[in-house]
Amino acid sequence: MPETLIKVDLKQSPYDNELIHNRWHPDIPMACWVRPGDDFVLETYDWTGGYIKNDDCADDVRDVDLSTVHFLSGPVGVTGAEPGDLLVVDLLDVGAKPDSLWGFNGFFSKKNGGGFLTEHFPLAQKSIWDFHGLYTSSRHVPGVQFAGLIHPGLIGCLPDAKLLETWNKREVDFIATAPERVPPLANPPFAGTAHMGKLKGEARAQAAASGARTVPPREHGGNCDIKDLSRGSKIYFPVYVDGAGLSVGDLHFSQGDGEITFCGAIEMAGWVHMKVDLIKGGMAKYGIKNPIFKPSPITPQYNDYLIFEGISVDEYGKQHYLDVHVAYRQACLNAIEYLTKFGYTRAQAYAILGTAPVQGHISGVVDIPNACATLWLPTQIFDFDIRPSSAGPVKFIEPGVDIPMSPDLL
Repeated sequence: MPETLIKVDLKQSPYDNELIHNRWHPDIPMACWVRPGDDFVLETYDWTGGYIKNDDCADDVRDVDLSTVHFLSGPVGVTGAEPGDLLVVDLLDVGAKPDSLWGFNGFFSKKNGGGFLTEHFPLAQKSIWDFHGLYTSSRHVPGVQFAGLIHPGLIGCLPDAKLLETWNKREVDFIATAPERVPPLANPPFAGTAHMGKLKGEARAQAAASGARTVPPREHGGNCDIKDLSRGSKIYFPVYVDGAGLSVGDLHFSQGDGEITFCGAIEMAGWVHMKVDLIKGGMAKYGIKNPIFKPSPITPQYNDYLIFEGISVDEYGKQHYLDVHVAYRQACLNAIEYLTKFGYTRAQAYAILGTAPVQGHISGVVDIPNACATLWLPTQIFDFDIRPSSAGPVKFIEPGVDIPMSPDLL
């Protein structure tokens, strides 16, 4: 059996575990060391560190302090890794902790950051999903069950000082162009809730003040939320610091492409079994700036889809030029409207798109002025037939069940 190098106690605050961190900074000490060819297990908190509870109230989603996230296990140092190398990571297996066989999906309050469709869903809501082996279902979203593909939403290596400075400058400058925007354009460094692993004293204070937030994907990997990055995947990470400094967290039981609900996918605590190796000088050899990966050979076997199209004309009728973001929003909104005809509330439909293995595709970016994006919804995840017919939609979902919503008290 592989050794578990990092363990987490879900009853303990992640701030009390020095093998956990929630910022990116080159001065964070390695939590542990391995050698090329080693395989090992890392346990992880859910991305909020256990703040979200398995209950029927969304107050925790409303009130969560988003400056605390994400809580990552690591960094893991790899002996012999040097800047310019590629760190090769094989995801051998990934799973849920036996004492936590559930996950959550949520929509953030507009006053707490909002999300992809925040104008349509401005209040905090939460659905709980129970795990039944390979499958999941929710007491808050009846009539749907699907196979999960557990994957880390966030995995990457430490930046060097130059790369960190680049991140902070470009993101802080970007925020300054529209400082009141909701959702914000980016998240600047914030020392108050930083957890810097083993780093202590004045060095910790200095690093916390400039440590990059873990919210976006960047050149090193990070929060990419790629649902096909599951067991059997192989990832090639650029190395920027001696030892590489590999960290992982934000596990998802299942996710739709785009993680459109933001507190998206089905968030969970769990463990990752991985193996590491090195390609010396690999960044230059292969011209790699961002990570590349081979997807998992395991995917949920759904082969019948309804495909919803969206174009870059927004829901208010405004024309945008080849804007894929707008087009995908429209595809999602079209699918949500469709599902309401079968009895789902709009919130339940939105949760399905964020959690089920839906596919998102960029279908056209050359036919001016409209980009075209599509959302592929697997029909086989439903307990009833959702395909159009001459008989019209039958409301299989009885009214009265919905996703809990919290009033906006902030």
